[in-house]
Amino acid sequence: MCERPGPWWAELPPAAGAAVMATCILSVGLHLTGFEALSLALFALGGLGWVLLAGEFLARLIGNRRRWLTEADTPPALTAVAATTVVGVRCSQEGWAGLAYGLLAVAALAWPVLVFTVVRRWQRRMPGSAFLVCVATQGLAALAATLCLDEEVAWLGDAALAAFALGLLLYAEALFRFDFREVCRGLGDQWIAGGALAISALAGSRLYVLPQWSGSGHEALRWLTLVLIVLDLAWYVVLLAAETRWPRPAYDIRRWSTVFPLGMSAAACLAVSDATGLRWLHSTGLVLLWIALGAWVVTAGALVRNLRDRRRPNPGARAGG
Repeated sequence: MCERPGPWWAELPPAAGAAVMATCILSVGLHLTGFEALSLALFALGGLGWVLLAGEFLARLIGNRRRWLTEADTPPALTAVAATTVVGVRCSQEGWAGLAYGLLAVAALAWPVLVFTVVRRWQRRMPGSAFLVCVATQGLAALAATLCLDEEVAWLGDAALAAFALGLLLYAEALFRFDFREVCRGLGDQWIAGGALAISALAGSRLYVLPQWSGSGHEALRWLTLVLIVLDLAWYVVLLAAETRWPRPAYDIRRWSTVFPLGMSAAACLAVSDATGLRWLHSTGLVLLWIALGAWVVTAGALVRNLRDRRRPNPGARAGG
C-alpha cells in the first residue's frame, strides 16, 4: 500500500522561506514606485506563502520534533524570521499596524532561538546562507523603525538602532567565515552577501528619517546608509559578473536566495533615495526592480516545474512494486 503524499509545501526545506522574502520585497518595491495592482498581487501571494510555511513550521515543531531540530540549527532556518519581518513591512505600508506589530512580536520571539542554534554551529568556509543572521536581525530593525515612524513609538526606534548595530556586527562575522569560492560556484545563496547589506541600508534609511535622531548621530546614519548601499551595489556587480563567467542555469531552491537580494537591492535604493533625496538611486532602484521581477518570474516557473516533476507518478517504479 502506497503512502499518500502530503501537501507539496511539506516537502520544501527551510530555504523555501526565501521565496516569501523575495515575493514580498518585490511587493514593497512596487508599492514604492506606484505599481499598486502588481504590488498587491505579489503581496497576496507572498502572504499566502508565509501562512503555508508558518503552518508547516509549527507542524514540524509539534509533530516532527526531530526534523525541526535538525533544520533549526542550519542558517536557512532564519528565513522564518526574515520573511516574517518583510511581510510585516509590507503590512505597515498598507496601514495594518496591528498585524505588523504582531509579526514583529513573532519574529522577535523566534529570533534569539534560531540565531543561537545557528551561530553555535558556525564554522569556517560557510556558504552564503551564513549572512542570514544579518538579514534576520536587520529585518527586525527595518520593521521596528518603520513602525516607530508610522506610530511614533520612541522606544521602537531605540530597539531598531540596537538591532541595526548588532546586524552590522553579525555581517562582519559572517563575512569572516564566508567561503569566497562560493562566488564562483554557489547555487544561489551567495547573493545574500550583498542582500544583507541591502536590507541593512533599508533599515538605515528608516532610522535616518526618524525625528528622534538629531545632530552628528543623524548625519552619521546618513553616511553609513550611503556606504552600505554602495557596498551592496558593488557586491551586485561582482556576483553578476561571476554568474556570467561561471553560469549555473540548473534550478535549485537556493535560487530564491538570489531573487531576494535582487529585489532587496532595488527596494533599498528606492528607500535610501526617498530618505536622502538622491535621485540617481531612485532611477537605479527602478531598473533593478524590473530585473528582480524578471528573475522572480523565471524562478517561480522553475519551481512549479520542479514540484510537478517530483510529484508525477513514476510508471516504472509502480510496475516494479
